[in-house]
Amino acid sequence: MTEQNFDQMRRAMVASQLRTTGVNDPAVIAAMSEVARERFVPDDRRAIAYADALVPLGGGRALNPPMVLGRLLTEAHLKGSERALVIGAGTGYSAAVLARLVESVTALEESADLAARARDALAGSGVTVVEGPLNQGHAAGAPYDFVLIDGAVEEIPQAILDQVEGGEIAYGLIDRGVTRLAIGRVAGHALGTTIIADAAAAILPGFAKPRGFSF
Repeated sequence: MTEQNFDQMRRAMVASQLRTTGVNDPAVIAAMSEVARERFVPDDRRAIAYADALVPLGGGRALNPPMVLGRLLTEAHLKGSERALVIGAGTGYSAAVLARLVESVTALEESADLAARARDALAGSGVTVVEGPLNQGHAAGAPYDFVLIDGAVEEIPQAILDQVEGGEIAYGLIDRGVTRLAIGRVAGHALGTTIIADAAAAILPGFAKPRGFSF
């Protein structure tokens, strides 16, 4: 597939998947129009890099549909001065887009393979890729003004909330088996959440609620 084909696919993604689903922030549209999404997927899946679907990355992980990232970043109303953390960065696509919208980005990934691929794909972008458990965040770089959890979770651990006092968290919420897009604001180490829309999002490991005892 030629670079021209990918350029056409990117334009089609913007027109049919973003602008039609409430992604209307000009800065978000510009960033997603510029970042070559095909660089962040396995070679054998480049043909579906711009599909309106989850794109498998290997190891049970997947790249979210473009609309998921677009809506979360649009609803966050970023100012451009934020220090941001991406949790579950995968191969780095969301971090590459976010880096065009904020002051600095740290990308956290617990898979050594995905982190290595992210470092390669993000070379020269200014994004710092770090490795560690996703559900612990990255306290060494805190505090953050904005956290993007790049996938769906059942709950956000207190360890992460403590890293974004007064800031926002954009994420996918697993609610009774349905994944929903959400924006949360942290105040007093507690999270207040607004649901944006239902959408298919990749489920991140390590964020399940503790299960109560049952017979």
